[in-house]
Amino acid sequence: MLTSPARVERGASSDASPAIYPAYRPFAARVSRVLPIGRHLVRVSFESDDFDVFGTTGLDQRIKIVFPFDGAGAADSLPDLGQHDDAAILAGDWYARWRALPDAERPAFRTYTVRAIDPAARRLDVDMVLHDPAPGGDGPAARWLRRVQAGDSVLIVGPDARTADPLIGCDWRPGDAGTVLLVGDETAAPAISSILESLAPGIRAQAFIEVASSDDIQRIVPKARQRVAWLARDAGCETAQGFQAIAPRGELLQRSLEQWVSGHHADLEAALDTSPIALDDIDVDTELLWDSPVELTGSDFYAWLAGEAAVIKRLRRYLVSDVGVSRRAVAFMGYWREGRSEGQ
Repeated sequence: MLTSPARVERGASSDASPAIYPAYRPFAARVSRVLPIGRHLVRVSFESDDFDVFGTTGLDQRIKIVFPFDGAGAADSLPDLGQHDDAAILAGDWYARWRALPDAERPAFRTYTVRAIDPAARRLDVDMVLHDPAPGGDGPAARWLRRVQAGDSVLIVGPDARTADPLIGCDWRPGDAGTVLLVGDETAAPAISSILESLAPGIRAQAFIEVASSDDIQRIVPKARQRVAWLARDAGCETAQGFQAIAPRGELLQRSLEQWVSGHHADLEAALDTSPIALDDIDVDTELLWDSPVELTGSDFYAWLAGEAAVIKRLRRYLVSDVGVSRRAVAFMGYWREGRSEGQ
């Protein structure tokens, strides 16, 4: 296990007054296992002495992995973001420390979702997508994932269980909805899986998950009123240009969503907006597509959509503009943009 310098007692500051921990803080971690779970999916397990206070909200809670520079796997190759300093952790200044680093010393980070956390075992599992090599070369995450091995060190910026707001970093806010719809690609599969596992048996849920290959389909055991449909692009589909052996990205999600809507008008009726608000035409190449309502409609329907930004933009327009679902009943997240790196 990783060791940390001595620090003040957990949950208390040096003057014995209650400590107010920020929602996110850096954890020094080490890779303990690398397990391929599909043709394009890899489950990486991490361990850290500090994971006993890692947040356990689950759902779609986001984390960030700070990668060491290419070819470096040792802990001393990672920057000081306050991961061993309780005062710095309490100050919540990890991002300011990262930004202050010289360009040549500032490592990249990428955003992922917690797949599983076991504080007692101090183990965190993260499912990561290994995209096919890009024409211009791999980005830092893909390069790291292709060569990672047990023992490599990273920094993980994640939720602290002692924070006052454990839902920070979560966009899943269904309220009292009894019917929920989840739609996403392989990058959203871990979040959808975690959400489905959290639902009460009485919730009616339908999930559509599009993946690159049938070899990427994962086993999720739905409860009584929950359904999961895996859509593999390598199964192909009929398009206006004829049959394509590899379905265009997002095409299977679009068709599945339209078919679901056509058979669930009654479920959607209470969520329709009588005075729909025009959607801004977001340029996903330059702007972040992220619309996660906190104040819900109070209807019995809620939808959560995440994945490649251009695809989610189309699905968002279909649900809100064409179908008329209230924007306050749907969360839309452009997790990534094809051919572009994550903005930092």
